[in-house]
Amino acid sequence: MDSNRIVDIGGEAGKSTVARRLTFAGILVTVGIVFGDIGTSPLYVMKAITGVNPHYDADYVLGAISCVIWTLTMQTTVKYVVIALRADNKGEGGILALFALLRRLPHKWTYLVAAIGAAALIADGMITPAVTVTSAIEGLSIVTDNVPVVPVVVVVILGIFLIQQAGTGRIGRMFGPFMMLWFLSLGVAGMVWVWQVPSVLRAFNPWYAVRLMVSSPEWFLILGAVFLCTTGAEALYSDLGHCGRRNIAVSWCFVKVMLILNYLGQGAWLISHNPASVAGLNPFYAIVPHWLTLPAVLLATGAAVIASQALLSGAFTIFSEAVNLDFWPKLRIKYPSEERGQLYIPAVNWALLAGCLVTVLLFRDSSHMEAAYGLAITITMLMTTLLLTIWMRMRGVGKVWSIIFFTFFVVLEGVFFVANLFKFTHGGWYTLLAAGGVGAVMVIWHKSSAVRGRYTEYRSLEEAAPLIEAVSADYTIPKFASNLVYLSESADTGRVESKLLYSIINKRPKRADHYWFVNVDYVDAPDELSYDVKIVSPGKIFMVTMHVGYRVDPRVSLYLRQVVEDLVEQGALDLRSGYPSLRAAGVPGDFRFVLLRRVFSLSSNCRKRERFLMRSHDRLHRLGRSDSDAYGLDTSLVTFEAAPLILNTAPGRRIRRNESAGEGK
Repeated sequence: MDSNRIVDIGGEAGKSTVARRLTFAGILVTVGIVFGDIGTSPLYVMKAITGVNPHYDADYVLGAISCVIWTLTMQTTVKYVVIALRADNKGEGGILALFALLRRLPHKWTYLVAAIGAAALIADGMITPAVTVTSAIEGLSIVTDNVPVVPVVVVVILGIFLIQQAGTGRIGRMFGPFMMLWFLSLGVAGMVWVWQVPSVLRAFNPWYAVRLMVSSPEWFLILGAVFLCTTGAEALYSDLGHCGRRNIAVSWCFVKVMLILNYLGQGAWLISHNPASVAGLNPFYAIVPHWLTLPAVLLATGAAVIASQALLSGAFTIFSEAVNLDFWPKLRIKYPSEERGQLYIPAVNWALLAGCLVTVLLFRDSSHMEAAYGLAITITMLMTTLLLTIWMRMRGVGKVWSIIFFTFFVVLEGVFFVANLFKFTHGGWYTLLAAGGVGAVMVIWHKSSAVRGRYTEYRSLEEAAPLIEAVSADYTIPKFASNLVYLSESADTGRVESKLLYSIINKRPKRADHYWFVNVDYVDAPDELSYDVKIVSPGKIFMVTMHVGYRVDPRVSLYLRQVVEDLVEQGALDLRSGYPSLRAAGVPGDFRFVLLRRVFSLSSNCRKRERFLMRSHDRLHRLGRSDSDAYGLDTSLVTFEAAPLILNTAPGRRIRRNESAGEGK
């Protein structure tokens, strides 16, 4: 029988995510899931733009709207919908999925680019629920005075985060129809005012945008406000795996039309009113008839909740990918519903909740939050542009076209970044501080994991097999378990870590009937779940490699049981206990897992940088879940052993015998 076997152990869950067919139902779901963030930007963009220049005129408004239209066109449509959505990793999108496509290339610095981009996306996303919900609730002030905005916002945000642990599968089915109603309302409300002031359509001419930038001394502040219209573009790319490229591309055409109509409507209203008479009003609510203000507030609040939900789902996906791509310590991941791809990470949920509440209590109103919003996401967009350029070259795109793409979007996003830098003292420091913290953990964990990997020694399992068989047959050694299982980091089915063999043979000889070495191989395919097994010694020593996608929970106990069942069915394994009394009764043998944790030894003689990385890795390891929990192991079946990790990379001294002393002294 062939000792190497590849089997799918995942069923439907193990299949790769592929783009769904283009259907109306798919478009409806896409509208509900993908465009929540960018779809709520009309709540605050025009208010932020007029806040830069309260004494605006018609040319100022036309120039600002022209900037919005062409930013949505170039940044969202061209870069993300036309180009980035093609850079999918087995159907998955986002900056970490893009990094997964490139990590095997010789460009070793791409991990740093990916870590910076992912951290900035998380940090800027932390403020999204706060700014969208606050902007929506502030509309109540039009209906009644003295609205307790902050307490209401806190209650809504608490509800958003508390519902995550119960799962949002059923509620999610309502997102599509609700957001479809939201976008239709945006378009109709804007169209009414465009009909009354058709001159606002001149904003489609990019000359108005150019003239505004050239003539306005505060152009950088204007661009900082304009950029808010496209902050959801990166989230659009991250949601590729949920809906597929074609559904996103087609539904974006509808969403973009509705958004532009609303921006034009707000501009038409601003042009037709004296700035002094409407100071302090939000143009978004002003274009709605007064008797519809309350329904508009409720609709906006619902859209803000959905936008926040989409952000949280994206954050959970990012951290799940980060764990499996070695950017973050292992986290507890739950699957609260049967919805495909839905996951929940408690630690991330509560951390983002704390960040949102601090944002609300620190900035108090949406105007101040807008000052903190947008700076970090420009960093993510720049990092995505860099990785996309490498991907284009990898896919065979000509050097000239790649340079044109890189130059255009680096200049465009660089201008937005510089413009948003002026927000630093007004709140931009807040998101950059958060991004710095998340990014530091990602970089340190990834780099320290790589260093630990370099100092791992491996030995041939086949060469060690005769000695392991001798230990198994030595009845003077107490039996440790019928089936002894080690988790190995070796991707080579012919070799295992020396520390595992040392544990079996030297540290405390461990006699068992069967020895299992299991390697969990995290693959680029997000939903892959399969295994291959190599029988090193028939009926005695097995090497199992489980190929697990970065969105799959690695429940090793469950999957190993399925592997064992396959081997028993094939006649390659007799699972009955080795104890005669139990074997006669047909009782299966017990399983015992041994987990070895390499702890950095202070006796190491290495450079300060490596010492810092190793000690930081040990500290950060405590932030994550235990290895037994991470691999889905029952702790009653696990034995933990510590092994020293000694790094000797710097020249050290050797003690010498003192020859001058007499032999008897």
